Amino acid sequence: MLITLIISVAVITAIATLLALLLVIADATVGNYGEVSITINNERELLVQGGLPLLSLLNSEGIFIPSACGGRGSCGLCKVQVVEGGGAYLPTELPWMSEQEIADQVRLSCQFKVKAPIKITIPEELFLVKEYTTRVEKIVDLTHDIKEVTLKLIEPELIEPKAGQFIQFQVPEYELSDESVYRAYSMAGSPSDKTHVELQIRLVPHGICTNYVHTHLKVGETVMINGPYGEFYLRDNNKDLIFIAGGSGMAPIKSILLDMAEKGDKRRATYFFGARTAQDLFLLDEMYALEKRLENFTFIPALSEPTTEDKWEGEVGLITEVVRRRATNGENSEAYLCGSPGMIDACIEVLHDIGVSEDSVYYDKF
Repeated sequence: MLITLIISVAVITAIATLLALLLVIADATVGNYGEVSITINNERELLVQGGLPLLSLLNSEGIFIPSACGGRGSCGLCKVQVVEGGGAYLPTELPWMSEQEIADQVRLSCQFKVKAPIKITIPEELFLVKEYTTRVEKIVDLTHDIKEVTLKLIEPELIEPKAGQFIQFQVPEYELSDESVYRAYSMAGSPSDKTHVELQIRLVPHGICTNYVHTHLKVGETVMINGPYGEFYLRDNNKDLIFIAGGSGMAPIKSILLDMAEKGDKRRATYFFGARTAQDLFLLDEMYALEKRLENFTFIPALSEPTTEDKWEGEVGLITEVVRRRATNGENSEAYLCGSPGMIDACIEVLHDIGVSEDSVYYDKF
């Protein structure tokens, strides 16, 4: 009986896989949609080859839609409003859509294939996003699994980001990818340095971009990037600031703090940085130096699993526990969080508990 059940499941799985493969082949070879139009903001019309994802079609025309996952449908960033010609939603889009976004005909552009004339609306600031040719000027090991990469802009020579924003890094074809792909990384340097882009890239097992950077990228090589993107930047008000990050989530927070120091910002600010052990900590000297430059700034690193060899005398525990202990009143605060989705979701609960309003929490998940 068990053997029959196993065989039946295997047969059904094989049939389903074969059908899915046939559909992909049919869509790629038989489905010839010809030339179709994309009308943007009722002002600009593009004529493109039908049947390809909206994200890649726009990119090929020099219109860059932010996408942290490189078009795999796993980040939910590349949303575009398709006001006409959208058709039915795909199952791969729905997990990323709210009820309001569905009502507004917002689509995930990496999954939505353009097969007929469509009209879309995108923010005007995306027309200001540029593609940059850069040269790798420096690569530094910050930890055992995080590299700091400094890029010198070649053409155009200047970039105008806000502190906390991100760029997209183009990875060329190599053994882990049969095509060039983009990945999103926050800028870590001061926005006043308009000729360089500084990134902190953490090695992710099987990650296409991170493996390329950690095992192939060399000083002197040419890298293509585009940007800047993002709404993760410091708001202009008088609220106290709570920063929370872990790992390479340090990047946008560092950029914001450098910008504050250069502008003489006197707002009260506390930065909670979580790591597992001492080997995962980095840039401590720079953060303590910022405590001296910023009049009301406090840096609080914490280890969740310090070892005996660490001889750690600072805060111990999950970063959520440390925030709850040290930030007891958040009624006049706003918070900026950068890190894994699980860490951010847990921190948001703590922030709400201590009085930080929902509309005063900004985050960058990766």
